[in-house]
Amino acid sequence: MEKVMNILKPKPNPQQQLRDWQRKLRQECRNIERQIRDIQREEKGVQKAIREAAKRNDMVSAKALAMEIVRSRKTVNRLHENKAQLNSISMHLGESVAIARTVGHLSKSAEVMKLVNNLMKAPEVAVTMQEFSKEMTKAGVIEEIVNDAVDTALDSEDIEEEIEEEVDKVLTAIAGETAAQLPEAVRKERVKQPAQTAEADDEEAIAEGADDEEELEEIRARLAKVRS
Repeated sequence: MEKVMNILKPKPNPQQQLRDWQRKLRQECRNIERQIRDIQREEKGVQKAIREAAKRNDMVSAKALAMEIVRSRKTVNRLHENKAQLNSISMHLGESVAIARTVGHLSKSAEVMKLVNNLMKAPEVAVTMQEFSKEMTKAGVIEEIVNDAVDTALDSEDIEEEIEEEVDKVLTAIAGETAAQLPEAVRKERVKQPAQTAEADDEEAIAEGADDEEELEEIRARLAKVRS
C-alpha cells in the first residue's frame, strides 16, 4: 500500500525540493555552530585546569589536558570545514534549480556529488548526508554514491610528532604563563626540594594523584561528549 501511495503522491517540483534541502542544510549548520560553541566553552574549563595543574607542578596532568585541547581544536577546525561544504552544497543546488527552470528538470551536479561524498565520511554529519544522498540520487542531482572506505592513513610517526608540537605550544601558552607568574622563590623551591621533605611530598603527590586522575577523566568525558 505504501508503494502505491508513493507512486500516486505528486513529485515535488525543483523549487520545493531546493527549499526543503536548504532548510535541512541550514539546520545542520546551526547544529555545527552549537557544537563548536559547546567545545569552546569546555575548552575554557580545561585551560583553567591546566593552570591549576601547573601551579601544583603536576605537568603530567597538564600535558594530558593540553592533548585534549589539541584534539578539540582539530575537531573545531573540521566542523568549520563541514559547515563551509554544507553552504557550498546549498549554493550549487541553487544554481541547479536555476538551470532546471530552463530545462524543466534537475540536472546532475558533479560538484554537489563530490561535496556530499566528502561529508559522508565526516562522522559529525555522516548520517544526515547519507539521507541527503538518497534524496538527491532519487531527484537526479547526483549518482548513487558507493561509500568505500578510503585509506587516508598517514605516517604515524609524522602524526605523533605533529601532535607533540601542538601539545607543547598549548602547554607553553597556558601553563608557561602560569609558571611565569609564580614567585621566584617558589619556582626555585620546586626545582630543588629539600631532601627531608621529599618522602612526605611523594606521599602527598600519590594522594593528590588519585583525585587529579578522577578530575582528568571527568574532563575528558565532557570533551568527548561535545566532540561527538
